[in-house]
Amino acid sequence: MQPLPRPITREELQTFETDGIVCLRQMFSEEWVEKMREAAEESMATPGELHAELAKELGDEGRFFHDTFVWRRNAACRSFVFDSPAASIAAELMGASKINLFFDQWLIKEPGTSTRTPWHHDMTYWPIDGEQICTVWLALDRVTADSGAVEYIKGSHRWGRKFRPASFGGGHQYTESIPEVPDIEAEREKHEIAQFDLEPGDCTVHHGLIVHGAPGNRTSACRRRAHTSRWTGDDVVFHPRDGLQEMPSFPPELTPGDPLDSELWPRIV
Repeated sequence: MQPLPRPITREELQTFETDGIVCLRQMFSEEWVEKMREAAEESMATPGELHAELAKELGDEGRFFHDTFVWRRNAACRSFVFDSPAASIAAELMGASKINLFFDQWLIKEPGTSTRTPWHHDMTYWPIDGEQICTVWLALDRVTADSGAVEYIKGSHRWGRKFRPASFGGGHQYTESIPEVPDIEAEREKHEIAQFDLEPGDCTVHHGLIVHGAPGNRTSACRRRAHTSRWTGDDVVFHPRDGLQEMPSFPPELTPGDPLDSELWPRIV
């Protein structure tokens, strides 16, 4: 695990705590960016069993490529989660003395893709419970509002509410009996929404309960390749339920309430 390339400032720590989202500039080197670009192309050419072509599922002529747990079969992604600064970033922002990798993921929107990422928050898709949950969203291309920059509702991680997962592909596979996400598009004026233009090597870090979504990639030539890594801290435990995001088989040694430490969810720090 690499140390941080620069200290995370007190202001950045406070922003993450208050807003649930912070943008960190140039936290990953050109070498990491190029390595992960190559990994993205490899994954898109030979996707894993958990991949999805989300635009195709919705009849969109563009391409919205999604794949998870890529670190388990892609050497560059494995190196990233164990050797890059990502785990250190998560530990610093969450104030955690222990960090587990939950999973990593590609979220790639090619030019001319109209498919939106629906408004959602992450935690209710996953078989875990706790407060210290975050995502490092690494830009591998220049990202703008036109190419699909994510929008985040500041402070929504402190609403004290949990929402039913929204299907990225338009299905109804999520069945947990909790309320649906409000119609954010119909009430945008009620919220303070953050959206960041990013350069390759920039990242955002968001809390597992912040409500966020993203437009399609409306450009004709700008790719939006993003690698996300999901991290958990000291208080997070295994909390399996029905109707969640598809994942590999859960570790047989874990029972509800256990820490995540396992081959599937390795401890990094």
